[in-house]
Amino acid sequence: MKRVFSLGAIGALVMLAAAARLPQPQEPDGEAIYQKQCRKCHGATGTPSTRMTEMYPTLKPLSEMTGVSADSIITLLVNGGTEGMKTYKDKLTTEEMRAVAEYTLTLGKAQGS
Repeated sequence: MKRVFSLGAIGALVMLAAAARLPQPQEPDGEAIYQKQCRKCHGATGTPSTRMTEMYPTLKPLSEMTGVSADSIITLLVNGGTEGMKTYKDKLTTEEMRAVAEYTLTLGKAQGS
């Protein structure tokens, strides 16, 4: 009986040790997502190119965004925007949208300083 208990305890410890070694899910990288999904229109640093602003006159540098929150950016990503901004609800997870929204806000602040 002791031997069965000992083997069971050892098995449980081995399983716990293996579970502890499993890779933990990583937080989405907002900058990488921005560079892949947003850069083409909004520019690498949050300033759209002249060509893009000629095509989409309401497209402004992120530094001109005032009173914008991560939640409002997420809403824009889910619903799409004006002048052809597509929705990202089928391309990005909620966590990825939050990460890119928070990164976008840092770009606006960096430009405004």
